[in-house]
Amino acid sequence: MIKVITYGTFDLFHEGHYRLLQRAKALGDYLIVGVTTEKYDMERGKLNVVDSLVTRIENVRKTGFADEIIIEDATGQKVSDVQKHHIDIFTVGSDWTGMFDYMKDYCKVVYLERTKNISSTMLREQNKRIQKIGIIGTGRIANRFVPEVKLVSGISVQGVYNPNFESAKQFAEKWEIECYDDRDAFYQDIDAVYIAVPHQYHCEYIKSALEHGKHVLCEKPMVLRKKQAEDFFLYAKEHGLVLCEAIKTAYCPGFEKLLGIACSGMIGSIQYVDVCFTKLEDKTSRELTDCKYGGSFTELGSYCLLPVIKLFGKEYKDIRFDVIRGQNGLDIFTKASLVYEKGIATATCGLGVKSEGRLLVAGTQGYIVAEAPWWKTTYFEVHYEDPGQVDKYSERFLGEGLRYEIKDFLNTINGIDKSEFKLTRGESVVMAEIMEKFLEQENRGVEEP
Repeated sequence: MIKVITYGTFDLFHEGHYRLLQRAKALGDYLIVGVTTEKYDMERGKLNVVDSLVTRIENVRKTGFADEIIIEDATGQKVSDVQKHHIDIFTVGSDWTGMFDYMKDYCKVVYLERTKNISSTMLREQNKRIQKIGIIGTGRIANRFVPEVKLVSGISVQGVYNPNFESAKQFAEKWEIECYDDRDAFYQDIDAVYIAVPHQYHCEYIKSALEHGKHVLCEKPMVLRKKQAEDFFLYAKEHGLVLCEAIKTAYCPGFEKLLGIACSGMIGSIQYVDVCFTKLEDKTSRELTDCKYGGSFTELGSYCLLPVIKLFGKEYKDIRFDVIRGQNGLDIFTKASLVYEKGIATATCGLGVKSEGRLLVAGTQGYIVAEAPWWKTTYFEVHYEDPGQVDKYSERFLGEGLRYEIKDFLNTINGIDKSEFKLTRGESVVMAEIMEKFLEQENRGVEEP
């Protein structure tokens, strides 16, 4: 008898789950299905699981394919399960290709082709449904986005659109999703869109997606003019749509904890915020060759402005930009200095000059410091006048961190969680206003959409 084993969360049970179990069963004579616990899902970075363990087990049982169902609740259990049950074949979906090659030392490993176009859940309550998201863009961040989506329950990547169809085709083949060269057909098949194209195209695609009735998650900076941000947010609100700016740090659990402690009074009244993010970019990259939309501040300024605006608010009294420019006139290092009624702040970023990157929040009774990469906040310290008194805090930052913004975006669409406090519409509008002022100083004005 050939024994087969497979594992999964099986949340919001859908056609893809059904077909996976069907094909797994066809590989042998006896199929064991491991269903993960909520605790283990959290440990391995799976967010937003909706159905209870009992419901997920019952949904697997109802298919009739599982001869035996077991519970997976610990890292490393797969190897012991294979040995314990004398398994011949270990199988999972092809979106995990390569991840479980280590199991080949214990049994045969088979990656089953992923089911595309998941349109609805099957064994589900009426109010549960999978949101289909489409991606516009095929660059670095889009490639990081796809694997993060599969770790958020209740959302699935439907396909990708790019006017360069060959690029879309290659991206789609890599991630086993659909590719589109017709924008209307793309919008027709999705519920929401993730925009991951160069800054100058954000406006066009936000406008197009909202007019097609789609929720939008757009990479930072969302737009480069204050009025654009105001108009888009107003349109989304009037039409019952969700529009979010994808600054992943804003949704990161560690950053949320840091803000909470900073605002708790532990360090007294906050008087100064100093934040820096630099990296040395390839000199031939778009970021350092696009003389209108490239440069350090448009690329990294959103990250650095985030803690300043979260801690001091939207009403700054004055702002000044000091810039180091490259040979082509593009900023390779920029410091924004902001003056508030009750404090001052500096937000420094660079693509051609390397500096110590940290976040410092100084108060009347102490200070908070998070070293680079503070934008992936996993650790920070609270220091006081007594140098021997230091409070240390840590928090997990899973994967690329995009799963946190995806989770909040999804929950806002579903009306489950009002997460706007993590990055409000007003805060995104102020960031667009500051970007606009910087570009005007640099004589790089941005046209109306």
